Amino acid sequence: MKPFPYRRIAVVGTTSSGKSTLAERLAPKINADYIELDAFYWEPNWTPATSLDFFIRVEEAIQAEAWVTAGNYRLVRDLIWDKAEAVIWLDYPFHVVFSRLLKRTIRRAVTQEELWNGNREKFWGHLKLWSQDSLFHWFFKTFWMRKREYPMLFSLPENAHLKIIHFKHPRETEEWLETLA
Repeated sequence: MKPFPYRRIAVVGTTSSGKSTLAERLAPKINADYIELDAFYWEPNWTPATSLDFFIRVEEAIQAEAWVTAGNYRLVRDLIWDKAEAVIWLDYPFHVVFSRLLKRTIRRAVTQEELWNGNREKFWGHLKLWSQDSLFHWFFKTFWMRKREYPMLFSLPENAHLKIIHFKHPRETEEWLETLA
């Protein structure tokens, strides 16, 4: 077991890649706050927070000495990445992430698991692939975009300070996580 040298980490990846799960598991291993960006963004009844409220919430949360964020929100990416020391990119194959999304959506619909601020997912809404409210629509819209976008973002001079940790399969991520003290 080795100590992880970074104290401020952003976990990114496409919808249902496991960002929140990894960030939540990593945070206690490095004695850091876990910051789920969705919890700051979604108000009751799936109402998005105002841009200002969202920005302020994230800005306050990352004042902590050590944190692990989970999420891909462009609005706060620069804010987070400027203070981050590392970015963990979960870049898994399409079939892996799609199957995770399907299982997660069914589980949440059946159990009526509360997510953030009283919100619960409705399965049938996600089956409307043409709808902006469907996570499957969002997945198909963003999966390939993220594969192109992240390498470009990582190569920008303003992100040169970031240690990029790139995982291409959940097995790699699990093996890495097990090596941490």
